[in-house]
Amino acid sequence: MTATAPPRLLLIEDDPDTAALICETLSDHFRADCVSHFSTIEQTLCIDIHQYDLVLSDMNLPDGSGLELMAQLLTIRNDIPIVFVTGEGVLENAMTAIRQGAYDYIVKAGDYLFAIPIVVEKNIAIWLTKQENKRLQYEIERTLEQVRIKNCQLEDAVRKLETVAATDPLTELANRRAFNEAMERSFAECSRYGHDLACVMIDLDNFKTINDTLGHQHGDQLLQLVGRILGANCRRSDVAGRYGGDEFVVLLPETDRLTALAVARRVHGEYISSVKQLVAGTAVAHLATMSIGLACMRDTQASSPDRLITKADQAMYRAKNTRADDVLIFEPDEPQHVSSTAS
Repeated sequence: MTATAPPRLLLIEDDPDTAALICETLSDHFRADCVSHFSTIEQTLCIDIHQYDLVLSDMNLPDGSGLELMAQLLTIRNDIPIVFVTGEGVLENAMTAIRQGAYDYIVKAGDYLFAIPIVVEKNIAIWLTKQENKRLQYEIERTLEQVRIKNCQLEDAVRKLETVAATDPLTELANRRAFNEAMERSFAECSRYGHDLACVMIDLDNFKTINDTLGHQHGDQLLQLVGRILGANCRRSDVAGRYGGDEFVVLLPETDRLTALAVARRVHGEYISSVKQLVAGTAVAHLATMSIGLACMRDTQASSPDRLITKADQAMYRAKNTRADDVLIFEPDEPQHVSSTAS
């Protein structure tokens, strides 16, 4: 119902005279056909309670108590307003009725008939307020859920944009900007806690010649191969990036030189084994090698991230310029050659 429409009322009263007086009072106040009257619980339970806006019931009925009727009605429709109109003026009975779900309790005494329409209006207003509160609560919850979904979508979009902004599209490794940011963080953290930090620089030997001879598609496949190998050999705390062109870099936090060397050898071995399948039978197959240089913060005493990268770069170029296809560790005096086939 609405706040302006006449209410549809259900009266359960076994005394004919009392029922007639209540029906007359309500009809005069609201509308002539606003009240339906029944005398027993059995009759009441045969009708559709959803067709009514409020129930007025005696506390004592021929086939049971008003409390029993209320319990059954609330099972059918848990929000129906129920008002007891009874000759029992016992406070405890009224409190029990209210606790069990009744909206109100009217005692048949004095001018109680004049109070009934006002009590009906009041409790229908309370019911309408509750329904409006439920609707508003539902709207709030629905709005909050929509906001939550939009926030999740926005966060997902931001994460994707951040990933795109930090990722080299060809190799799916960190781009140079993202790597430099990770390098700054790792260098500061390792310096603070006295941990070692290894930096591995990687260069694909003769890449330009291979690219020019076999075409850019083969060149891209070589770069993607390195991306897969580095991704497979890095821990979650490590950062592998494409430094530029055919140069790659790997950052290994809390890693000493021997562990970094093992990683570098593994990467080198997997690349040499895998690249043969891509360039097999071509004129440049023998040129597809890899030079690696690595430097550790503890060995080099590097004072900044750039200095550590420079030391690893120097070791890599030393490996490249000696005979290529080598792994070298930077030493304070001179890069130490480590055979790529060493066990």
